[in-house]
Amino acid sequence: MNKVVARLPQIVLGFALANAGIGHLTTSRQEFQAQVPTVFSEYADFVVLASGVVEIALGVGLIALWKYRVQLGWIVAAFFVAIFWGNISQYVNGVDAFGLDTDTKRLVRLFFQPLLVMWALGSTGAWSSRKRHKK
Repeated sequence: MNKVVARLPQIVLGFALANAGIGHLTTSRQEFQAQVPTVFSEYADFVVLASGVVEIALGVGLIALWKYRVQLGWIVAAFFVAIFWGNISQYVNGVDAFGLDTDTKRLVRLFFQPLLVMWALGSTGAWSSRKRHKK
Protein backbone atom coordinates (compact mmCIF):
# COMPACT_ATOMS: atom_id res chain seq x y z
CA MET A 1 0.00 0.00 0.00
CA ASN A 2 1.19 3.50 -0.73
CA LYS A 3 2.79 5.03 2.39
CA VAL A 4 0.85 8.29 2.04
CA VAL A 5 -2.48 6.45 1.84
CA ALA A 6 -1.57 4.33 4.87
CA ARG A 7 -0.60 7.45 6.79
CA LEU A 8 -3.61 9.50 5.69
CA PRO A 9 -5.83 8.89 8.77
CA GLN A 10 -2.97 9.94 11.07
CA ILE A 11 -2.16 12.97 8.91
CA VAL A 12 -5.81 14.07 8.80
CA LEU A 13 -6.02 13.75 12.59
CA GLY A 14 -2.83 15.79 12.88
CA PHE A 15 -4.21 18.59 10.72
CA ALA A 16 -7.52 18.50 12.62
CA LEU A 17 -5.71 18.82 15.95
CA ALA A 18 -3.44 21.60 14.73
CA ASN A 19 -6.43 23.46 13.27
CA ALA A 20 -8.38 23.11 16.52
CA GLY A 21 -5.33 24.34 18.42
CA ILE A 22 -5.08 27.40 16.21
CA GLY A 23 -8.77 28.01 16.88
CA HIS A 24 -8.03 27.92 20.62
CA LEU A 25 -5.58 30.76 20.15
CA THR A 26 -7.62 32.83 17.67
CA THR A 27 -11.16 32.72 16.29
CA SER A 28 -12.77 30.15 18.61
CA ARG A 29 -11.19 31.19 21.87
CA GLN A 30 -14.46 32.19 23.57
CA GLU A 31 -16.25 29.08 22.32
CA PHE A 32 -13.53 26.88 23.85
CA GLN A 33 -13.71 28.85 27.11
CA ALA A 34 -17.35 27.80 27.37
CA GLN A 35 -16.20 24.17 27.56
CA VAL A 36 -13.75 24.67 30.41
CA PRO A 37 -15.07 22.91 33.53
CA THR A 38 -16.44 25.34 36.09
CA VAL A 39 -13.79 24.36 38.65
CA PHE A 40 -11.26 26.00 36.31
CA SER A 41 -13.46 28.93 35.24
CA GLU A 42 -11.15 31.47 36.89
CA TYR A 43 -8.37 30.21 34.61
CA ALA A 44 -10.50 29.48 31.54
CA ASP A 45 -8.45 31.62 29.17
CA PHE A 46 -5.18 30.06 30.31
CA VAL A 47 -6.65 26.55 30.00
CA VAL A 48 -7.82 27.31 26.46
CA LEU A 49 -4.50 28.83 25.41
CA ALA A 50 -2.46 26.03 26.98
CA SER A 51 -4.61 23.28 25.49
CA GLY A 52 -4.39 25.04 22.13
CA VAL A 53 -0.61 24.97 22.24
CA VAL A 54 -0.71 21.28 23.21
CA GLU A 55 -3.10 20.51 20.34
CA ILE A 56 -0.88 22.27 17.83
CA ALA A 57 2.17 20.38 19.10
CA LEU A 58 0.34 17.05 18.98
CA GLY A 59 -1.02 17.79 15.52
CA VAL A 60 2.38 18.71 14.14
CA GLY A 61 3.84 15.64 15.82
CA LEU A 62 1.29 13.37 14.14
CA ILE A 63 2.12 14.91 10.77
CA ALA A 64 5.90 15.15 11.03
CA LEU A 65 7.15 12.60 13.56
CA TRP A 66 6.18 9.31 11.95
CA LYS A 67 8.96 7.49 13.77
CA TYR A 68 7.18 8.20 17.06
CA ARG A 69 3.65 7.50 15.82
CA VAL A 70 2.88 4.81 18.40
CA GLN A 71 3.96 6.96 21.33
CA LEU A 72 2.10 9.94 19.90
CA GLY A 73 -0.98 7.80 19.43
CA TRP A 74 -1.06 6.99 23.14
CA ILE A 75 -0.40 10.61 24.09
CA VAL A 76 -3.12 11.94 21.78
CA ALA A 77 -5.58 9.33 23.07
CA ALA A 78 -4.77 10.35 26.66
CA PHE A 79 -5.24 14.00 25.69
CA PHE A 80 -8.68 13.21 24.24
CA VAL A 81 -9.59 11.42 27.47
CA ALA A 82 -8.36 14.38 29.56
CA ILE A 83 -10.34 16.99 27.64
CA PHE A 84 -13.49 14.85 27.73
CA TRP A 85 -14.16 16.44 31.11
CA GLY A 86 -14.79 19.72 29.26
CA ASN A 87 -17.39 18.07 27.02
CA ILE A 88 -19.09 16.53 30.05
CA SER A 89 -19.06 19.92 31.81
CA GLN A 90 -20.63 21.56 28.77
CA TYR A 91 -23.43 18.98 28.82
CA VAL A 92 -24.01 18.98 32.59
CA ASN A 93 -24.02 22.79 32.81
CA GLY A 94 -26.06 23.30 29.61
CA VAL A 95 -23.49 25.63 28.08
CA ASP A 96 -24.03 26.65 24.44
CA ALA A 97 -20.90 26.56 22.28
CA PHE A 98 -20.01 25.40 18.78
CA GLY A 99 -23.67 25.15 17.78
CA LEU A 100 -24.37 22.74 20.63
CA ASP A 101 -27.37 24.69 21.85
CA THR A 102 -29.58 21.88 23.16
CA ASP A 103 -29.06 19.13 25.69
CA THR A 104 -29.61 16.56 22.94
CA LYS A 105 -26.84 18.03 20.77
CA ARG A 106 -24.49 18.23 23.74
CA LEU A 107 -25.28 14.62 24.69
CA VAL A 108 -24.69 13.36 21.14
CA ARG A 109 -21.34 15.18 21.14
CA LEU A 110 -20.23 13.07 24.10
CA PHE A 111 -20.37 9.91 21.98
CA PHE A 112 -17.83 11.31 19.51
CA GLN A 113 -15.00 11.61 22.03
CA PRO A 114 -14.46 7.82 22.27
CA LEU A 115 -14.30 7.77 18.47
CA LEU A 116 -11.47 10.30 18.59
CA VAL A 117 -9.63 8.10 21.08
CA MET A 118 -10.08 5.11 18.77
CA TRP A 119 -8.94 7.19 15.77
CA ALA A 120 -5.77 8.20 17.61
CA LEU A 121 -4.98 4.64 18.67
CA GLY A 122 -5.92 3.05 15.35
CA SER A 123 -4.36 5.51 12.91
CA THR A 124 -1.00 5.51 14.68
CA GLY A 125 -0.73 1.77 15.21
CA ALA A 126 -0.72 2.29 18.97
CA TRP A 127 -3.51 -0.21 19.62
CA SER A 128 -2.08 -2.94 17.41
CA SER A 129 1.36 -2.33 18.94
CA ARG A 130 -0.11 -3.00 22.38
CA LYS A 131 -1.49 -6.31 21.19
CA ARG A 132 1.89 -7.35 19.75
CA HIS A 133 3.73 -6.55 22.99
CA LYS A 134 1.21 -8.47 25.06
CA LYS A 135 2.06 -11.83 23.45
